[in-house]
Amino acid sequence: MNFEFSDEQLIMKEEVRKLLDKENSVKRNRNILEGEESFDKDLWDSLVSMGLTAITIPEEFGGIGMGYLELCVVAEELGRAIAPVPFSSSVYLATTLILDHANKDLKESYLPRLASGEIIGTLAHTEKSTHPTPDSIETTYDGGSITGNKAVVPDGDIADFTIVSAKHDSGIGLYLVDLNSSGVSKETLETFDPSRSHSNISFDKAPAIEITKDGWGAIEKLMDQSAVLFAFEQIGGAEAAMTMAKDYAQGRFAFGRSIAQFQAIKHKIADMYIALQLAKSNCYFGAWALSNDAAELPTAAATARVSSTKAFYECSKENIQTHGGMGATWEFDCHLFYRRSRLLAANIGSQGIWKDKLITSLEKSNLPA
Repeated sequence: MNFEFSDEQLIMKEEVRKLLDKENSVKRNRNILEGEESFDKDLWDSLVSMGLTAITIPEEFGGIGMGYLELCVVAEELGRAIAPVPFSSSVYLATTLILDHANKDLKESYLPRLASGEIIGTLAHTEKSTHPTPDSIETTYDGGSITGNKAVVPDGDIADFTIVSAKHDSGIGLYLVDLNSSGVSKETLETFDPSRSHSNISFDKAPAIEITKDGWGAIEKLMDQSAVLFAFEQIGGAEAAMTMAKDYAQGRFAFGRSIAQFQAIKHKIADMYIALQLAKSNCYFGAWALSNDAAELPTAAATARVSSTKAFYECSKENIQTHGGMGATWEFDCHLFYRRSRLLAANIGSQGIWKDKLITSLEKSNLPA
């Protein structure tokens, strides 16, 4: 097994970082919090122009035909820059489901427009405050239409379409719904991190196109796939927060010396570094499993998710502490990373849920063949 990225992938990573630095993505994140827009359209257009929304889409459908490893390095840089764009909803979730489960006609209709950034997609799965289960899904599909309610849909108020999980006569299926069609109503939500928009969506006999009747199996696979990608976002954000804390500690003086020389601050930054390095190693394992569709993916995804969630929380929290009282003020950027860490910790299931997934996958792997 080779857990290293290639030179070409690392060059791509560096170019994405340069773009996000040039566009001042962190400042754009703040602008979304202080303004009225749901996402930064100019930054989104820059990412589209670079071809990042087309990474995993085959050339026959208007993409550039690369793989998940390239998407992992992009995800890390988007996390480092806490980019206020619907990239994860449209690329990790909607695009992946269409690639893996849609028929050729749907692929020909949607993938080129997803690749070009002409349309934005998302996934509508959660219905209650608890994690979805096959028995808890109450949204229904009948006669070519969807009826029901979905809660906290990421980028639901800006997406052009969503893929909806719904009950049919023999299980849970996945269905594509145009969010501009009749029978769809949206309510934008206030969340802890407004730089990533969320909404509740209601469907009242909204026209829907079937993607697959085995929707639950598709969702379970998607959660493992996206967990790895979100984990890379989390380690990107964690590293940025740790670097911010280190730079501030080295430049802030008290009692005639930089506070970086004080033991308490050294311990904080050391703990941040250890959590980050552990998460990075787990993310690399996850990237390998994802790119090879390996049998180890459920274990690798859960391990990456659990450790990266812990690392981002640790680094964003201790970054605020390292800055002292000023770290909690609006003027400093520390809270932007803390907000994103809390959002990403819950977006595809809580830490407790992913710990349970990890335990379950480890138990299954230890069963005799």
